[in-house]
Amino acid sequence: MAGTTQEKSTLLHLFAGGCGGTVGAIFTCPLEVIKTRLQSSKLAFRAVYYPQVQLGTISGEGMVRPTTVSPGLIRVLKSILEKEGPKSLFRGLGPNLVGVAPSRAVYFACYSKAKEHFNNIFVPNSNIVHICSAGSAAFITNSLMNPIWMVKTRMQLERRVRGSKQRNTLQCAQYVYRTEGIRGFYRGLTASYAGISETIICFAIYESLKKHVVKDDRLAPSPSDSTDRNSTNFFGLMAAAAISKGCASCIAYPHEVIRTRLREEGTKYKTFIQTARLVFREEGYLAFYRGLLAQLIRQIPNTAIVLSTYELIVYLLEERVK
Repeated sequence: MAGTTQEKSTLLHLFAGGCGGTVGAIFTCPLEVIKTRLQSSKLAFRAVYYPQVQLGTISGEGMVRPTTVSPGLIRVLKSILEKEGPKSLFRGLGPNLVGVAPSRAVYFACYSKAKEHFNNIFVPNSNIVHICSAGSAAFITNSLMNPIWMVKTRMQLERRVRGSKQRNTLQCAQYVYRTEGIRGFYRGLTASYAGISETIICFAIYESLKKHVVKDDRLAPSPSDSTDRNSTNFFGLMAAAAISKGCASCIAYPHEVIRTRLREEGTKYKTFIQTARLVFREEGYLAFYRGLLAQLIRQIPNTAIVLSTYELIVYLLEERVK
């Protein structure tokens, strides 16, 4: 009996995680496309000319000093809409939807199981439990889902010319296999492992905040009070998820830029450390934060939607599976 209940609980977390991930992916896909373009080394920089006074000259004429500036979020959005059309804002949504439901499902199921395991080793629901659980779940999920995310990134980086036919998800996957073999699907995996630090930071902050925003609904004296508490909890969870993801993204963001570079087609980027050194040497440390604004605008609501949807479904269905 206990085994059946445990299996139902695991399936519940799989279902809730998959639903949350799917909803979040659909709503925030355009921002992810913009973010990926900003992270790419193939981003078209625009030239800016600053006047520079040449002191000590007889004429006193100024010289023009050229420099390059990375286009911002709005400029990239306008460029995509003008040159490629609105459909290009949803490039990679196919593999994203194919991957996000099982990815989130696997992640939350692994997180739930790991949490049970680590609660028996460490102080239950302590920060070390949340960190170990989040790290374990992220490692398993990244290892399993990297091929799908690789194809998604390639599709998002592919520029669409109006009137031309672009590769679909299957054609893109076949092209990667034909040109790079099985290993091609695992490009950027080392950067994904480095990104586990972001997941750990996010969940550690989220679980700490959750203790302060979630109230025990079962103590509610009346149905109307219970409804108010449910609403407060739901929006409280969204706020906790948004804050935790925002903090984690700012701290661990450089790994995303490195991962995108590693997944580009036919580039000079080979390994995690080599890519980090090359980006720093050629473009400076600010290059590691290109696309951060788009990432925050996308990830904060996305994480809030995913986690709150997950928690809501678990809350609504948990009693029924027991």
